[in-house]
Amino acid sequence: MTDVDEVDFETDKDELDSTPVLEVPSDRLSLLVNDLHVSYRVFGAKKVGHGAGREWGLLDRLVRRGAKQPPVREVKAVRGITFAAKHGEAIGIIGMNGSGKSTLLRAIAGLIPPAAGTVHVAGNPALLGVNAVLMKDLTGERNIMIGALALGLSKKQVRERYQEIVDFAEIGDFVNLPMKTYSSGMGARLRFSISASAVPDILMIDEALATGDAAFRAKSKAKMDEVRKAAGTVFLVSHSLATIQSMCTRVLWVHEGQLVMDGDPKPVCVAYRDYVHARSAHKTSATKRKGSTTKS
Repeated sequence: MTDVDEVDFETDKDELDSTPVLEVPSDRLSLLVNDLHVSYRVFGAKKVGHGAGREWGLLDRLVRRGAKQPPVREVKAVRGITFAAKHGEAIGIIGMNGSGKSTLLRAIAGLIPPAAGTVHVAGNPALLGVNAVLMKDLTGERNIMIGALALGLSKKQVRERYQEIVDFAEIGDFVNLPMKTYSSGMGARLRFSISASAVPDILMIDEALATGDAAFRAKSKAKMDEVRKAAGTVFLVSHSLATIQSMCTRVLWVHEGQLVMDGDPKPVCVAYRDYVHARSAHKTSATKRKGSTTKS
């Protein structure tokens, strides 16, 4: 997969123009992230720069044969990110695979501790990513209960909102079947429906809208607007720039754990798209030069 392949650049201009993002002005802060750093310790990882050669691999095994501790490498997933979010904002987060987008959301939600920096939240963030808590071997019905409870709803509230969740997801009788039988679109719709059922102060969606038709995207946008009108804040991680531009009032571009651009959706998405295209063109050119040198 190339860098360009992982980003959905397709934009339906008519669709975007006909469904403007709802403006919900507010001066109230819902979130303040200050110089946030998140690091992972990876055990058993090879040291950077050793390469994949057989000699290095053999030497590494010989040196570490009597070692008590496995090799450890620190991965800095988020590096000094600072921003503030207001009530009523819908903030898109874009970036290439491994850039730190999902890690940033998980840190804001309190699921992973920061190595340094602070996160101040006015409310209870709710994060439901592509694989969060839901189990493919369980039915949609059971997953609705598990997902909604994880978002903070009581069993009574889940029962009261159950049919609304099913209807919004448009999965019909499939709700009685295991999620592993669902298409990718059905799974995405159910995940979003569950995540939006609690109407939290801060709603975080990690790739839940990666699939789905135009009609469902319109419903999703309306649901996000509902959260924002209730003085909430929405964060959306997606590789689809069309989705980001149509649903968000602001975009953060994260690259290698750092915030490189923060602003209105269109200029940020254009800058990111240009970067990805330039990066892909550079890699293609380098590959051609390498192939030409090898042949000669």
